[in-house]
Amino acid sequence: MTLPSHAAIVIIGGGIIGCSTAFHLARDHKADVILLEQEALTSGSTWHAAGLVGQLRSSASITRVLKYSVDLYKDLEHQTGVATGWKMAGCLRLATNRDRWTEFRRLATTAGSFGMDMHLLSPEEVKALWPLMEVGDLVGASFLPTDGQASPSDITQSLAKGARMHGAKIFEHVRVTGFDLQDGRIHKVRTTMGDIACETVVNCAGQWARQVGAMAGVNVPLQPVKHQYIITERLPGLAVDAPTVRDPDRRTYFKEEVGGLVMGGYEPNPQAWTTGDVPADWAFRLFDDDYDHFEQHMVEAIARVPALENVGVRQMINGAESFTPDGNFILGAAPECRNMFVGAGFNAFGIASGGGAGWVLAQWIIDGEAPLDLWSVDIRRFSDLHRDRQWVLDRTLEAYGKHYAITFPHEEYESGRPRIVSPLYDRLKGRGAVFGSKLGWERPNWFAPQGVAARDVYSMVRQNWFTAVNSEHRHVREAVGIFDQSSFAKYEMRGPDAVKALDWICANDISKPAGRITYTQLLNSRGGIAADLTVARLSEDAFYIVTGTGFRTHDLGWIADHIPAGSDVTLHDVTEEYGVLSLMGPKARTVLAAVTDADVSNAGFPFGHVREIAIAGHTVRALRITYVGELGWELHMPMDALIDVFDVLMKTGTSSDIRPVGYRALESLRLEKGYRAWGADITPNDTPFEAGLGWAVKLREKGDFLGRSALEAAKGQPQRKAFVGFTVDDPNIVLLGRETILRNGEPVGYLTSGGYGDTIGKGIGYGYVCRSEGVDDAFLKDGVYELVVAMERTPATIHLEPLYDPLGLRVRS
Repeated sequence: MTLPSHAAIVIIGGGIIGCSTAFHLARDHKADVILLEQEALTSGSTWHAAGLVGQLRSSASITRVLKYSVDLYKDLEHQTGVATGWKMAGCLRLATNRDRWTEFRRLATTAGSFGMDMHLLSPEEVKALWPLMEVGDLVGASFLPTDGQASPSDITQSLAKGARMHGAKIFEHVRVTGFDLQDGRIHKVRTTMGDIACETVVNCAGQWARQVGAMAGVNVPLQPVKHQYIITERLPGLAVDAPTVRDPDRRTYFKEEVGGLVMGGYEPNPQAWTTGDVPADWAFRLFDDDYDHFEQHMVEAIARVPALENVGVRQMINGAESFTPDGNFILGAAPECRNMFVGAGFNAFGIASGGGAGWVLAQWIIDGEAPLDLWSVDIRRFSDLHRDRQWVLDRTLEAYGKHYAITFPHEEYESGRPRIVSPLYDRLKGRGAVFGSKLGWERPNWFAPQGVAARDVYSMVRQNWFTAVNSEHRHVREAVGIFDQSSFAKYEMRGPDAVKALDWICANDISKPAGRITYTQLLNSRGGIAADLTVARLSEDAFYIVTGTGFRTHDLGWIADHIPAGSDVTLHDVTEEYGVLSLMGPKARTVLAAVTDADVSNAGFPFGHVREIAIAGHTVRALRITYVGELGWELHMPMDALIDVFDVLMKTGTSSDIRPVGYRALESLRLEKGYRAWGADITPNDTPFEAGLGWAVKLREKGDFLGRSALEAAKGQPQRKAFVGFTVDDPNIVLLGRETILRNGEPVGYLTSGGYGDTIGKGIGYGYVCRSEGVDDAFLKDGVYELVVAMERTPATIHLEPLYDPLGLRVRS
């Protein structure tokens, strides 16, 4: 066998993801593709996967990816002539308690928002669908008829044949041994059969993806975990078209196979494999059967399906599956290497994801940007924290153990904490701070009043922090609050071409004089919002860029990727160099004026400006900007100055009743003001004009910028969706996002975020109202609105303006 010496695209890994990516690159894009597999196709995890195919996720885009998989599997045999074993029998999810039932009611609402028909069934209806099941403990079940099951090996072989039919070349028994890199790009793939020059490498190496990535300096934070299931002998009375079953309260799943059952589960005490390298010879190997560890699933399975007690076990599968620290898979362009893409870490739902993941990854490779809002699976959601293998192991095992746990709103992970703390951590903890974690940073979510336990108590209704957060909210509106926002991601761009580079990258005009701040979106080629941040001009050729904590790797990578070639600029991440205290509220100026000699009057320090001022003997970069809709400043300072500045503000602010405030109050404050949150309200699927942010786009100017052509092409066309707000009067309604919006009784969209505003005393939700013929203010105002919350309709009032706007400010979200 002789390998070609060159290919445009080299895919590493012949599991379902690699074969699907090759298939879509070849079929849809006529790309020059080579796929390399170190053993034989389906090796690794694919060959022993259970093959359940579910579709619904909390993200509309990821749900679309999984729905695409189903549509592809239905038709793939027709395209290739190779059967896939696809069977659309539907999926039952069982609820045995009220919290689970509320979760399912919310999931059914989400399904309706995404155009899927999920049914809620009584125990009697479940029994009729699955007669062998014990249903006495059930509250009910959800049923999604379009879910199903398939043969992982058959699907993969069918995709491989389809890829070959469209010109892709597949080579088995070829192992990648390294890469030749120049200027941050891979130029050659080194293999046991010779070198291949290429333009792009796609790392779909499954359990080996971390090792393959490491050869190019790329971190792929996945962890192999042992996952067991059994295949039983024939089970009398089991229908061949029986729906698959997920029994999350018993942590088990079932599917019919050749008259018997495949049964497995997700235990709370999972067993990791190695934190070192996965052996190259593990392609078709399994671990020894471990019935002692599996017994917990057997007990629960027999309680659910009593007939299992008298049926033999034909085979136990104990194989390694790749899991990730947050339970989401990994796709996209690696930030460390300009031409490596990754598709790995599928958390035991690689078969469900495979078809769609290959589709979007292929498009991403060709276009250089994601075709949908794929933020929840983007490899750039990780940071250097995720290079710590022990941390990844601990967090991944926690995520695995929660695979079937009830998904309570606002629930935090507990492992690996605290990891990154502000210098104020102990001071804030001493004041009752209850911390959350974002990209490793400990951040105060709320402050427990005296006599209240400083911990979250999770619930499907109002949680234990609700009253305390309302109090913090009111305090910022009426007096002054101080937020520790040191976790903000911060970058500095400097150089003679800095203005030119940012003028191309940013949708808003950043060429204002030094001392000015610009709120701007960064757009993709479709005009969608790829990032949302502020740019402060420090001098003629120096800019300070601030964005959200979780977007640190993503936004830095986006900016770096789009700096025009040949630009004389430097871009540095300075996140750990600067601490941030946000001083917000009507008394903020009183406090600030008492600790600095600088002029902080409205005339001396207007909104949207940045100044260097002195506080407690330290130079502070003060940005007059707000995310809460009140007078205020973000005070950026060297991290080692944070304690001094905090202490003097707290001491001086005593007469103004200053108090520390957490991120949950920040969220409710921004909801009242109508500020958008990237990743929820604004995404790569949304343009600034659809999001009501057209005022922040420089279309009136002549210069070009990324995304301009797409926005101009849309001018004169009907705007098919519009971002609006809603309030509900019922105090018992909890809005979280994904609730369906009804206009005159018909679905027109869903909420992208939700919460409660204490100033207005109502639940608040935001989302897009959609109509193919176009949406304008007259259409919006003319409707009667309801929201579907946990499958119940509640009246809602639409709002086209901010709910709280005392200052009339427009700022970054």
